[in-house]
Order: sequence, then structure tokens, then C-alpha cells
Amino acid sequence: MLKKLLEPVKAGRLTLKNRIMFPPLTTGYEERDGSIGERSLNFYERLAKGGTGYIVIGDVAPVRTASPTPKLYDDSQIPVYKKLADTLHQYDCKVALQIFHPEYDVPGVGKMIMQAGMARQAAAKAREEGNEQEAAKQTQLAEQITKDAYAKLHHDMQHFVSEATAAQLEEIKTGIAACAKRAESAGIDAIEVHGDRLVGSLCSKVLNHRTDEYGGSFENRTRYALEVVKAIKEAAPDLMIEYKLPIITKNADGSLRGKGGLEAEEGVAFAKLLEEAGVDMIQVAQANHTGNMGDTIPPMGDVDYNWTLPAARAVKKAVSVPVATVGRVISLEAGEKILEDQDADIVAYGRSMLADPDIANKAASGECIRECLNCNKGCVDAIQGRRYISCVLNAENGNEGTVFIKPAEKIKNIAVVGAGIAGLEAARVAAKRGHHVTVYEKSDKIGGQIHLAAVPPRKSEILRAVTYYEKILPQLNVNIKLNTEAEAEELNQYDAVILAVGAHNMALPMPVENSNVVSAWEVLAGKEVQGSCVVLGGGLVGTETAEYLAQKGVKVSIVEMMDKIAAGESSTVMPLIVKDFEKHEVAQYIQTKVVSIKNNVIEAVHTPDEAPVELKADTIINALGSKKNIFDDAKLTVPFTYVGDCSGEKTADIASAIRTGYHAANEL
Repeated sequence: MLKKLLEPVKAGRLTLKNRIMFPPLTTGYEERDGSIGERSLNFYERLAKGGTGYIVIGDVAPVRTASPTPKLYDDSQIPVYKKLADTLHQYDCKVALQIFHPEYDVPGVGKMIMQAGMARQAAAKAREEGNEQEAAKQTQLAEQITKDAYAKLHHDMQHFVSEATAAQLEEIKTGIAACAKRAESAGIDAIEVHGDRLVGSLCSKVLNHRTDEYGGSFENRTRYALEVVKAIKEAAPDLMIEYKLPIITKNADGSLRGKGGLEAEEGVAFAKLLEEAGVDMIQVAQANHTGNMGDTIPPMGDVDYNWTLPAARAVKKAVSVPVATVGRVISLEAGEKILEDQDADIVAYGRSMLADPDIANKAASGECIRECLNCNKGCVDAIQGRRYISCVLNAENGNEGTVFIKPAEKIKNIAVVGAGIAGLEAARVAAKRGHHVTVYEKSDKIGGQIHLAAVPPRKSEILRAVTYYEKILPQLNVNIKLNTEAEAEELNQYDAVILAVGAHNMALPMPVENSNVVSAWEVLAGKEVQGSCVVLGGGLVGTETAEYLAQKGVKVSIVEMMDKIAAGESSTVMPLIVKDFEKHEVAQYIQTKVVSIKNNVIEAVHTPDEAPVELKADTIINALGSKKNIFDDAKLTVPFTYVGDCSGEKTADIASAIRTGYHAANEL
């Protein structure tokens, strides 16, 4: 048992049952009107069932915006938030709403969007009446107003913080206070002031160029934030008030990371003012407004673990209210140490709870947790792509009401062939359901291709996916047979078989003669290459192999048929790859198709104009993709199913591997 994480902590009038917090994350689970529907409610209830002591609902707008976030701007919306509060309170979980206001003139932009809609309706009516001239006129008007609305939105996102009138700021403050009052009426426990976005922009020396009482000096820049706190306290005196304090940190090269919020020294001074103003709890976080979400939610290998902790530590020394820390706290042990060292009072596990919603319960039971990889593929990329978030390791995210591990109706003996990620997840789920599971793996270790995926720069953290199964499967009494080929005769002794036999690096499809060609898999497995290299295939494997070789000092070129490399890579990771490619002068030949290879010379064409391209290399690396392995299932007399790379025409990424393994085992 981890003692500190499970200790209660008092914040204002609230007592949190433990020190494990789910911080505000944009989920995309809300309904189109911003209400908390079943998907969203089920997600938060799952976290509460998992033992989480404190949940903050992210980005709740106090105004009617076009933003795809929760909204609470009208009394008619109170019941859905009451249902949320009542549901979470069943598990002794406290819930807060993070109130934010975007950095634009919401009523102004909204009015323009409404006018555009009215013009479209007028155009439709005119068309029904046969008046094509009027229809064309109204359509043109609608298009122009829409264009102007987006132009205003773009302008405001950069300048509203400096151009908003005092009257506009007062109106926004009144709306925030009214939202807090509605939250109190709904039985919500706390309000978190979103100290980034508009409020943080006003605090910022970088973004705030005002010359009135809200600009210039530290006192003026923080004035509005303190006024917001005061307005909330007056409107909803029974609520605990938390403040998300964004700190502009420093990168390794000394440059500043973030624009909104305050630099460290001012942040500490402001924390003292917040406490004096009656704020009950402070969450110290990374400042935003950089244009790259990777600066706020960094991917694996980019920054240190617990990277914002120094800022939290400094704030905690300056105030007596509880301080929460957030940012790459991966393990329970790391959270426990933070509390033991008194660097913070509460630990926020954000992405980590997408990977494993039972973190708090497992802290009590001693069961290992499934640790987040910080890959950003299912969560941050989804936020930026306006999709609902999920974790590549968790097949249940977003569908908690319908997708969960079902106890087996009849206990069976199950064989899993292949110990890659798909097979391992299938084994875990089958064992969790109560089945007796045996895994056959022909190599000397579990994990399959994950061991290759962990080799490129910044990717070693992906091995946590394998470490989890190394810990949990023995606890579930799963029998793992390494260095063992599964024979049909033996498999037929089981009640059912799950085939997870994986894939292999596919052969080159073009003519190859007298050339030194090796596969990307061989390179990542440790095969030494010499001289100049050309990587054929600019997908994820090819791009990562090219970066791996470039960092080893190899001269590398990469050839890709599409119009860009690494099309499936996380948008938070791509800037790091681009920077590395520029540093090591990795040549990129996009929209280039290889025709033939002879004597280590690659003959290709630039597809847009059919111009010939000739490349010479000492080593040619095949990264054109993988192909599923074939298992001779004709001799199997028991039910069987395929999962992972071998289950379809296309090989699977880690998310697909997890999901096929999960669902196959859950239906046995």
C-alpha cells in the first residue's frame, strides 16, 4: 500500500478522501450542445469507481460558444451537472468545474455566425420561391459574413486580451460568477479557475499589451484574475476554489516555454496573492499559448519526468493551501515520493488515468497499474483533431458504459499463440474474466515488435507497455511458455485458441539486383550499417529508423511515395523529428516512387512530374511496411480467432492490437 497517496487532504471546506486527482482534460465526450451526456458521465463515473478522490471537468464555458467543450451558461443546464455531481458523490469523489473563457469576443463572433445562418435560411426560402437572384445574393452574403467571422476569431485569438474593453471584461467576469452559482446549485463541490486562456493571457508579460488598469505592472496584470476569484466567492460562497496557475518554464537551451501565465518568480508572488484572496487550492501547471500542445502535454522522451515539479515546489514553500502538481507523473511510486518530499500535496494523473482509471484502487490493493506511455497518439492528437480522446492501451475509453471486462459464464482453458501486445492483452482480459490461460511464444521474451519500436530516439518509454504484462500476467496466473512453437495437436487440447502470430517486414516489390538491402527491423534489432544509407518508406518505421541512424552519425536519405513523411505520427512528436532531421541533414525525397535497384543505385521517379531520381547508397533499408504472418490453422479442431497484426489485411498499430486482443478475449 502507498500510504501518502491515500491520505485525505483538506482544501477549504472540502476533505478529499485521497491525494489522487484527475486534472482538467478536453475529452470530446460531451454532447454537441456542451451538456454532460451518457458517454461523458460514464467516463467520469469510471474514474470515480476507480477510487479517484477529486475530478476536475475541463474547459467548462460560462458562455454559449462554438467550442466543442462542456457549457454551463443557462439555468436549464443545471440538471445535467447535478446528475454528474450526484453520480460521483456515490463514490465519495469530489468534483470541480474548470471555468474558462476563450480569448475572443464570444457574443460578437456568435452574432456574426447567427447572421450567416439567417442569410442561408433566406437563401433557401428564396430558392423554394423560385427567386434564384435573391438566393444567390443571400448565399453570397452568408459566405462573406462567415469569412468575416473567422477573420475576427483569428484576430481576437491574438489581440482580444489587449483590445477587450473594461466593459467586456466586466461582462465576462459576471458570466463566470453566474456559472459558478449554477455549479453550486447543481451540487458541484468546487470551481477551478482556468488561469490560462483569457485570464492567463491577461497575466502575461508576453501577451498583454494593455495600458489601462489591467496591463503593464505585475499588480495590473494579475488584477483581473483576483477580481474573478472575488466574484466567484461572492456568487458561490460554499464552493471550494482552486486556481490553475500556469507557469512559463524554461527549456534546456534557456528559452521560455509558454506565453500565457507568469514566469516562475512572478508565479510564486501571485500564488501568495491568490491565497490572500481566498483561493483554497492551487494547481501548478505548464503555461500554454505556444501553438504546440507538445509544450503543454509533452510526448515521451521530450522532457524529464515530473518536469513541472520545481515550480510546484517553489509555490508550496510560499503558501499554506494545498498545492497540486501535474506533468509526466507516471508511476504511483513517483507520486508517493513527491508527497513524501513535501513538494506538493496532491498529485494529478491525467493521461495516466486514460491508461488506467483504477490508479487509486490499485494504490490501495498493491496491484500494478498500466502506466501511460506519453505517446500522445490517442489523447493529445485526438484533442487537436477534434475527436474524443482515448488511450492506445485502453480499449474502454469513451465507451465505459458498454465496454468492460465481463466475468466468464463458463471457465475455459484458453491458448494464446504469440506474446506481442495483442496476444498479451488477450491473455490479460481472458484471465481477468476467470479463464485459465497459457501463452505460447517462440522467442525468448514477450513483447514482440515493441522491442523494436523502443529503439529509435525518445522511444524507450514504450517498453512500459511490456513491463506491465510482465508484472500483471504472473499475478493472474497466466502460464507463459517462451521458446515454444505452438503445435496444432497441443492447441486442440484447449477449449479455444487466440492466434496473435504477428507480422514480418515485407519484401521489396520492385526488381533488386546485386545490392546491399537490409530491413528496418534488422537495423532496429541491432544490425550494423555502414556508409551512406537510403531508407525506402517514410512511414513511422522508416522515419524512426532514419532518425535512429542519423543520430548514430550515418548519412541518411529517406524516400516516400506520399507527400509527407510520418503521416501517422503525433503532431507533438513531429516537431522533434523535423528538428532532428534538420540538425543531421537528413534528405527527404517525397512523392518519389522507386522503380528498380541495381548495384546499390536506386532508380526512381518524382511522381508529380515524372522526373527521374537517382540515389546511390552503401546500404538500402527496406521500411516499406509489414505483412501478416500466416498460421496453418487447417489442423485446428477447436474454435480460434486472430488478433493484432495477423487479424486483417493491414497490420495493426498498438491501439488496434490492444483492441482486437481485448474484444476477442472478452467474447470467449
